[in-house]
Amino acid sequence: MSAICVYCASGPVDEQFTDLAADLGRELATTGHTVVSGGGNVSMMGALAESARAAGGRTLGIIPRGLMEREVADLGADELVVTETMRQRKQMMDDRADGFIALPGGIGTLEELFETWTAGYLGMHDKPVVLLDPFEFYTPLLSWLRDLSTRGFVSTTALERLQVCDSVPTAVALATGR
Repeated sequence: MSAICVYCASGPVDEQFTDLAADLGRELATTGHTVVSGGGNVSMMGALAESARAAGGRTLGIIPRGLMEREVADLGADELVVTETMRQRKQMMDDRADGFIALPGGIGTLEELFETWTAGYLGMHDKPVVLLDPFEFYTPLLSWLRDLSTRGFVSTTALERLQVCDSVPTAVALATGR
């Protein structure tokens, strides 16, 4: 099966968001997919990995040495890769993933989402990029992006490249091409 990279928050968040991450981890595991994450064991990132393993799934965490303590590394990962830099981390996450799902998160999540989405739009990869947004967390961002499109800054093709959905099973199906 495929490996799906999940971008999400590693800082404290509301329980609805950690529950969403846990639901996604379980769904990926029960459908036979490896979870690729940023290698932290706290907040949404931790809930994602722990629920995937509890459901019998495989997890791959990739974390830069400088974040080992700050994000409390997921030492329970089936495979934990420690990189020297954030750039190496992101490159390895990209290389090891067959698809991407972004959950609610902060600037790190947004940066990862935009970089992966842009690379796909530019033809640097053909992997699915999915935004899972059941709580309308990204509604203001999506409205802004549509406005940028009407002004000619973001092409319709680029907008269509980002697949937005509101359910975990749909996100997994889109990210795995099923």
